[in-house]
Amino acid sequence: MSGNLPSAARIVSITEENVRVKTLVLNARAQAQPGQFAMVWLPGADEKPFSIVDDHPLTFTIARVGPFTQQVHALNVGDRLWWRGPFGRGFEIVEGNGAHLLIGGGYGAAPLAFLARRLRAAGRQVIAIIGAKTKAELLLEARFAAMGCTIIAATEDGSAGMRGLATDVARDVAHRERVATVYACGPEGMLAAVERLCAELHLPGQVSREGYMRCGLGVCGSCHHGPWLVCRDGPVFTVG
Repeated sequence: MSGNLPSAARIVSITEENVRVKTLVLNARAQAQPGQFAMVWLPGADEKPFSIVDDHPLTFTIARVGPFTQQVHALNVGDRLWWRGPFGRGFEIVEGNGAHLLIGGGYGAAPLAFLARRLRAAGRQVIAIIGAKTKAELLLEARFAAMGCTIIAATEDGSAGMRGLATDVARDVAHRERVATVYACGPEGMLAAVERLCAELHLPGQVSREGYMRCGLGVCGSCHHGPWLVCRDGPVFTVG
């Protein structure tokens, strides 16, 4: 079951991605598009939005950043977690010659992993740039590698991969590779840099924005971004 009412599911596996991030796989399925999100609920705690990392089975990668996610991290295999969705506008797979360039900053790698799976299933070439402050904070490299993506790590301190920002690496890649489309998810500053890059190089792009969401339906207005509501009009927006 999915939609506006929460559905209960059991946790079937938990992977510790790093000291602050875990991936939870549920015994549930969702008809979702990459870039869409679901509202995850723990009775008596809270409800928060999380990007869908996979829909068959339903998978979330969750960082421990506050009281709610701390309680989620305390759950074990077999425990129940409630969800509703999927919501929002996801990524569109665009036709075009060349590689599909995915740029994930920090936790932004999560929804891009779902997109990468769909792109690879369609036989598309994928270059995934995964950015983080340090090597310890890089996310989901093994998941991207298992799908046959070309992976380029970028760390701000140079502890892994190329030293610098993911968008700096993306610029280098876009100059030497034929790029069909740019897809990005990460901090707002990174997304602004991606928009500038797409405009400068005349590349079509799609960016996934975060917002403070309470309802997920465009009713409460808590996730406004300029004239748009992230949950209803996004979270994926077209740029370039």
